[in-house]
Amino acid sequence: MQKQGLKYVYKCTYVAAVGGLLFGYDTAVVAGAIGFIQTKYGLSPAMMGWVASCALIGCVIGAMFAGGLSDKIGRKKVLMISAFAFAISSLGILLPLGLNYFIFFRLIGGIGIGIASMLSPLYISEIAPANIRGRLISIYQMGIVLGILLIYFVNAGIAGLHNEAWNVNSGWRWMFGSGIIPSILFIILLLNVPESPRWLARQNRLEEAEDVLTKVNGKEKARSELKAITEVINQESGSFAHLLKPGLRFVLIIGIILAILSQVTGINAIMYYAPEIFKSSGDGSSSALMQTVLVGVINVLFTVVAIKYVDKWGRKTLLLIGSAGMTICLGLVGAAFYFNMNQGPLVLLAILAYIAFFAISLGPLTFVVVAEIFPTHVRGRAMSVAIFFLWAAVFLVSQTFPMLQSSVGEASTFWIYMILSVVAFLFVWRLVPETKEKSLEDIEKFWKLKGIES
Repeated sequence: MQKQGLKYVYKCTYVAAVGGLLFGYDTAVVAGAIGFIQTKYGLSPAMMGWVASCALIGCVIGAMFAGGLSDKIGRKKVLMISAFAFAISSLGILLPLGLNYFIFFRLIGGIGIGIASMLSPLYISEIAPANIRGRLISIYQMGIVLGILLIYFVNAGIAGLHNEAWNVNSGWRWMFGSGIIPSILFIILLLNVPESPRWLARQNRLEEAEDVLTKVNGKEKARSELKAITEVINQESGSFAHLLKPGLRFVLIIGIILAILSQVTGINAIMYYAPEIFKSSGDGSSSALMQTVLVGVINVLFTVVAIKYVDKWGRKTLLLIGSAGMTICLGLVGAAFYFNMNQGPLVLLAILAYIAFFAISLGPLTFVVVAEIFPTHVRGRAMSVAIFFLWAAVFLVSQTFPMLQSSVGEASTFWIYMILSVVAFLFVWRLVPETKEKSLEDIEKFWKLKGIES
């Protein structure tokens, strides 16, 4: 691959990854704010779960419609819609209105998150060369974890500006309002990237598709790749109903279950409630917020590991290593709470190790696999369905975590996530295919050879 083409594809990837940064920023902002919101409004555990997770209803809606809409008007235009949704949400929450208005604007932000979570990795997968596609889609996950880390710093910085009373009254609004800055950045950057070449080919805009592929791969490779894309497209016709045909249904079920397992293994219980978990270990607000920053740092560092090795070791190997490690770490966290050893460093160390294992596996690689395994003609719709279930699972975890804590206790809660990590390991081992170094068209042919016709 030519140096110029490599530079071009990385530019497009980094822009799409800003969608991931907004995703991480906007979902994790609640971690620093939820304690102050609970104090301000006197929330019950169930209401606390709803306030923390209400944006996820918007995520479900955004993911549900993003695929079909992007198949009609293009990946780039719908990503632009997500950027505007982020901006509107940030500005709306900054206004000193009541709790119902907060929930309304969080729902709008959630729609933006749902769109970006589905379309950013899809866009990258459709522009990336096969030999580095895993690495490039993993850069999207790097955007997510950098967004999470950034908002942890922003939350800690804002919380330290004034006293507790100011934070309870209005400091948490500035945490949410700060999202307007990356939202505007995303809007500007999107103006300077092309539409997906595979989407252009499906619209019969072949010259534009070839132009983009030429910038990525050079003229000769672009022609052969465009030919392969058009051959696959000419054999296809797809709709949501088409996804339920026996062959595609099998692939769809793999995508859906992997998406669900990436969340019900507990990651968002930690990402959304980390300060509250650390407070339950005996730490004060400021110490808990700084420990949460450490969670973000580990998340970033080990996502770099995933980016480096995903195209070398393969998706499946890393998924197996990660889910096995997560199982052990969640068992240790549960044991620490069960045996009243949670006042020392054990909970923090086990959570950091859990984050490390998640960051090399289910974190980035769920998006990699889901963006790769579906045939071109239904990729947008199929990813919408898979990401819809991902966000439904995120909502379930974030809504139920405070209730589980108060009903069965921390130990049993983390052991539930441990059992689900075992399920994730077994599922990946038995059913998830290896897709490294295969073109999207090759993956489609692989399913056909397996008797799974599209």
